[in-house]
Amino acid sequence: MEEETENQFSTLYEAYNELHVLAQGLKTPFDAPAVLVVGHQTDGKSALVEALMGFQFNHVGGGTKTRRPITLHMSYDPQCELPLCYLVSDDDPSVAPEKSLPEIQAYIEAENMRLECQSCQFSAKEIIIKVKYKYCPNLTIIDTPGLIAPAPGRKNHALQNQARAVESLVRAKMQHKEFIILCLEDCSDWSNATTRRVVMQIDPELSRTVIVSTKLDTKIPQFARSSDVEVFLSPPKCTLDGFILGDSPFFTSVPSGRVGLGHDSLYRSNEEFKQAITSREMEDFASLEEKLGRKLSNQERNRIGVSKLRLFLEELLQKRYMDSVPLIIPLLEKEFCSTTRKLDEINKELSTLDEVKLKEKGRAFHDLFLTKLSLLLKGSVVAPPDKFGETLLDERINGGAFVGIDGLQLPHKLIPNSGMRLYGGAQYHRAMAEFRFVVGGIKCPPITREEIVNACGVEDIHDGANYSRTACVIAVAKARDTFEPFLYQLGCRLLHILKRLFPISVHLLQKEGEYLSGHEVFLRRVASAFNNFIESTEKASREKCMEDLVSTTRYVTWSLHNKNRAGLRQFLDSFSGMEQSAMVVNSIAPSTSHESSPGSVATEKPDNKPRTDVKLSHLSSGVDSSSSVPTAETRLADLLDSTLWNRRLGPSSERIVYALVQQIFLGIREYFLASTELKFNCFLLMPIVDKLPSLLREDLESAFTDDLDNVFDISNIRHSLGQQKQDTEIELRRIKRLKEKFKLIHEQLSSHQIISTSKWVNMYLSRTPKKRWISSDFLKLDQDMVPNVHPLRHLEVNLYVGKEVQVVGRVGERDKLDSFPVKG
Repeated sequence: MEEETENQFSTLYEAYNELHVLAQGLKTPFDAPAVLVVGHQTDGKSALVEALMGFQFNHVGGGTKTRRPITLHMSYDPQCELPLCYLVSDDDPSVAPEKSLPEIQAYIEAENMRLECQSCQFSAKEIIIKVKYKYCPNLTIIDTPGLIAPAPGRKNHALQNQARAVESLVRAKMQHKEFIILCLEDCSDWSNATTRRVVMQIDPELSRTVIVSTKLDTKIPQFARSSDVEVFLSPPKCTLDGFILGDSPFFTSVPSGRVGLGHDSLYRSNEEFKQAITSREMEDFASLEEKLGRKLSNQERNRIGVSKLRLFLEELLQKRYMDSVPLIIPLLEKEFCSTTRKLDEINKELSTLDEVKLKEKGRAFHDLFLTKLSLLLKGSVVAPPDKFGETLLDERINGGAFVGIDGLQLPHKLIPNSGMRLYGGAQYHRAMAEFRFVVGGIKCPPITREEIVNACGVEDIHDGANYSRTACVIAVAKARDTFEPFLYQLGCRLLHILKRLFPISVHLLQKEGEYLSGHEVFLRRVASAFNNFIESTEKASREKCMEDLVSTTRYVTWSLHNKNRAGLRQFLDSFSGMEQSAMVVNSIAPSTSHESSPGSVATEKPDNKPRTDVKLSHLSSGVDSSSSVPTAETRLADLLDSTLWNRRLGPSSERIVYALVQQIFLGIREYFLASTELKFNCFLLMPIVDKLPSLLREDLESAFTDDLDNVFDISNIRHSLGQQKQDTEIELRRIKRLKEKFKLIHEQLSSHQIISTSKWVNMYLSRTPKKRWISSDFLKLDQDMVPNVHPLRHLEVNLYVGKEVQVVGRVGERDKLDSFPVKG
């Protein structure tokens, strides 16, 4: 009976090992229970793994010795005097050639050197090794790269990056709920949580974690008092912050020294190494009892030594295996059905590789793609925003930001819906809104006095200063330099938004089962035609906008800039009033006037000129020169005298030019905003709706006529589909074989449980022959009361002498009802 049970468990381990390889190789959605070893580089992680295996694996040492996780599928085989190792191929998981230990070590070192030269120096893909040996337990252990605790400082930047990469890899492995985490700690004070800090981020309650304190032989001499040893062996519950597996930590010591025939080897064989591990356990027992001054209890002894940890892990994993059997079967059924559907789709694709059907599929894809494109522009929620949407910050990074001549960006939080992940028409509208907001808030750049004087120049018929022309020259130059970059920025942003519509549309078609799988060449051609159309249309729209900007900055039409005429008139009226007041003051006290400083207005002093000029101006208006209040004609003459006839730039002239420049600049800005938005909507957005369908259809029909084979790449597709079919058939056979194996194991375990329970009930009744029936209608029995019934959570037994007995046992997540007759 024991031999039969052992054979069942051996078959069970083999099935789970095969399941683990299948999950790794094909990335299937299930994981077999396994022990995941997590620890820092100096925690003795690899040495403990070797001790659990029963032989040295020869990759123990300081530094980073493992850059890929190493999965060890260990199987107990009493016939194997020497370890038999099989290395599972990375390319084909069904291939596992036998390798010697030196060959496996050479492969691991080669992988470490390869990864060390890459930017990301670690890989999550496991190196899978199957091991058979007479000292091996029935365990699956995953040895992860050692965690790194780098020193702070900029000079340790490279090591800090490695530490983050390793921690990220280990955290990802710990996410698998089926894995038992073996958390290694090398400390004599349980309040120092080095590895637990990482483990508790994934398993905060430590409910699937076994804690192991390594290097016990080095810690015992450090304790001065027996009370310290007591606390170390039995730490308070609050110290470990959780409910760890096994209720308390394990303590292990692994003897130093390597196995080999060299002069530096301490052990000549793995048997000597195994004996040294046992001797070390005995020495640890003696040292602890000496420190404590008492004998160790059985409970304490069961937590000390590699053999005790190995036994605990073996029983724990065995129980997890048996509990998971009923759960694995439906997962394999689901995967089998999914793979069968995948194979049917491949066969269907192979049957449709003829010209007529390919053309029909191409035209159907064309119509469906345009439908999805129109839907995205009009507004839709069928595409997941977390995958395809962009916030305004993401949009600026990927499509460019609106940056003015000062090089500054507007804070993205000022734009409505900036934090929302948008796509399609909604994203287009937000980009246009940001364009209006940014450009509409631009003010005329500062004007210097040198720019005003340089813009005056010399006319072809006189040398007077024409300040209206000066204002036009300055305004159009400022406007063109300011607004032209925004045209390119807007075009680039909208181009990015519209190009994103193709992959989103393809995703929607794939979601609805209308995706042309395997026809990447055809899809690339459609994508290229779509992108070329968008790019050419954007360029044409931008050129039209540029024509408008050039026309408005080449010739000033005052009718476009009369919106602010009232403001300008108010400014000039106030300016005239100030000029009149200044002239009155100057006529009363001409001797106290001073030359105005640059930029002042109220203290402007007329330029010194001959008295005859002043008299001429007064005489021309018919007013005596002694009059203290000049007439309108006199003010006009003085204004001309300070502007047209005089090139000494005074505050009044500067203010007039600045006011005119502002008016012209604002007029150009308003016209630029309206015309740019209108033209991009009419000549970029609308052609996608009314011109793209016909142009895309013409491109496809032309390609169908010229060279259909290159459009669909029929030869490569047929070869690719044939390879996919072959791989899928192999995968399907592996899943089918594994499914049948788990079903058989499940039936054997169920049969074993029924037989064991029947024997126990008959034994119980034989001991109580005088009882016609038990006083209670049912008797609840704990699992510990029933021998050899591991998976049963509880039993409910209705006992009636001479009648049928019903046993209800909960196996995993399923109920099973069995009946059997009772003797006696």
